[in-house]
Amino acid sequence: MQNRPALVSGMSVDVEDWFQVGAFDKVIDRKDWEGLTDRVDRNVRFILDLFDEAGVKATFFTLGWVAARHGSLMRLVAERGHEVASHGWDHARVFTMDRTQFAADIERARKQIEDVAGVAVRGYRAPSFSIDQRTPWAFEVLAEQGYLYSSSVAPLKHDHYGWADAPRFAFHPLKGAELIEIPVTTAEFAGRRLGAGGGGFFRVLPYPFSRWAIRQVLAEKRPAIFYFHPWEIDPDQPRVKNASLRSKLRHYTNLKAMAGKLEHVMTEFSWGRMDALAQIEKTRLKSAQT
Repeated sequence: MQNRPALVSGMSVDVEDWFQVGAFDKVIDRKDWEGLTDRVDRNVRFILDLFDEAGVKATFFTLGWVAARHGSLMRLVAERGHEVASHGWDHARVFTMDRTQFAADIERARKQIEDVAGVAVRGYRAPSFSIDQRTPWAFEVLAEQGYLYSSSVAPLKHDHYGWADAPRFAFHPLKGAELIEIPVTTAEFAGRRLGAGGGGFFRVLPYPFSRWAIRQVLAEKRPAIFYFHPWEIDPDQPRVKNASLRSKLRHYTNLKAMAGKLEHVMTEFSWGRMDALAQIEKTRLKSAQT
């Protein structure tokens, strides 16, 4: 195993099944989810083995809907030394809810996850990084409910999500509150911010791009924030025939190559849980203010 950088970055998994992704929300109705083939259990167990082999601990941002149906899996994630955090209830994007609905969504998800996993939930990631300039009140709700950190902002322009004016690195979104936001990683090139924190960017683009982006962030002495989904390592998942061509290309490209690329990035860089990283970032922010 090659020498990894001393600076530990954040590894995370957004736990949702193949039929719950934002790209398919207009062609797969939520009321049909119960009748669709469940792939999340086998995929998460495969990922747990990958992490064990690489010596990586990570954070699993989990839908409450998934936790309600896979309690033993959530307990297994915690038992294997990983953080179990919230991804909301059923992948509704924050900007589709008002403040009251959002508060109910994250409270329901948190109670369900804590009940089945047997651990306290302290972190949150919005579905599709959907906390943006339209929903700054979401941070107030998270703080009110006692969350320690969020990793819900993509500080770039994208047709699916993004808050281009947000800071690239960890920040306090509320004055006088301990809550910190840890945005997903972006790289900079020719004055532009590029998505480089995992997911489709990692799966579709050549691996050297991700290596370059992560190294750029580490060179700034900041941790990278990386994420992916269980369905991304599953080339045998069902195909959604009535989805748009763009959605199909984004969702199905390079599924067979994803596990190998993950093994590469996990052994080349140093990774840890988001809650541990949040504590480090909180200390750094406090020092910067003094």
